[in-house]
Amino acid sequence: MMLNVVEAEQGGWAVLHVSGELDLVSSPVVRKRVHDAVAAGRHDVVLDLSEVFFCDSSGVGVLIATRRLLRSCQGRLRLILPAHGAEDGSHVNKVLGALGVRRLFEVYGDVATATQDEAQPLSA
Repeated sequence: MMLNVVEAEQGGWAVLHVSGELDLVSSPVVRKRVHDAVAAGRHDVVLDLSEVFFCDSSGVGVLIATRRLLRSCQGRLRLILPAHGAEDGSHVNKVLGALGVRRLFEVYGDVATATQDEAQPLSA
């Protein structure tokens, strides 16, 4: 299955809806879309990964690089993980946990919550 990225805006946040497999072949697409958003002046980004069913270390690398990029320009990154995010055993959540990087990300259950400034992330 190929990767698909659809961009939207909600409450001042750039929302990138990612679906498919986030792997060595497809992760450069996500990296480019994030860089395009930042270049356009959009420094608050939600990556909706709710339709990502596979993520390898290349995908995790893109997530970490995205976090670093947004922090460097005083931006914010929020993730929406598949199914119920941190509350269940989604593949992406398991990979982030296994690599010890889950705690680096603010994870939310849905885009509506993630785009609210006062919203609290799900626990790791």
